[in-house]
Amino acid sequence: MKMTPRTCEHCAAPLPLMARRHARFCDTRCRSKAHRIAKADATPHELTTRARWVRRSATKVPLTTGGIPASSTNARTWSSYKDAVASTVGVGLGFVLSNVDDIVCIDLDHCLNTLTGRLAPWAAAIVRDAGATYVEVSPSGDGLHIWGRANVRQGRRIRRPDGTAVEIYGTGRYIAMTGRRFKNAPSTLNDINALTTTLV
Repeated sequence: MKMTPRTCEHCAAPLPLMARRHARFCDTRCRSKAHRIAKADATPHELTTRARWVRRSATKVPLTTGGIPASSTNARTWSSYKDAVASTVGVGLGFVLSNVDDIVCIDLDHCLNTLTGRLAPWAAAIVRDAGATYVEVSPSGDGLHIWGRANVRQGRRIRRPDGTAVEIYGTGRYIAMTGRRFKNAPSTLNDINALTTTLV
């Protein structure tokens, strides 16, 4: 019986013939790199286990891992997290929000001081009310994406008096991902229904 060669989980090179049965990496260098990446990546398991990932261009156009335009409503243009991370298309990743579950994102514009790391008071109040849920810094560096679970079927944009905006989405959109966790936010998704219903 012909056996399929096993490959390294980091670089995909064939494992040495004499590698142990449970070996996952071709050498110690690949093992170290993989563990460093895993440690740095705080993206919640609830997101990485769903095949709703795309790549994105510098202008935030969603792309497939093959480089053609992707759609936030066409699942055939989405990929697994592993495939999206492995792709070099575009400048980064994006996650697609879909009505098949209750994963939502609250996008806070221009709320983070890039020099001091401090939040505007209005944004700090929203982050506080979201509770223990995953929050990451947006691609601009001065905004936040708050991830959680809620019943949001109709997205909305709330314009604030100071010109900033709060956007809430639950389906038919993709959100640019950075993997830059905000402070000590956990790598889990909290129920944020109470928060999304008060943001009007």
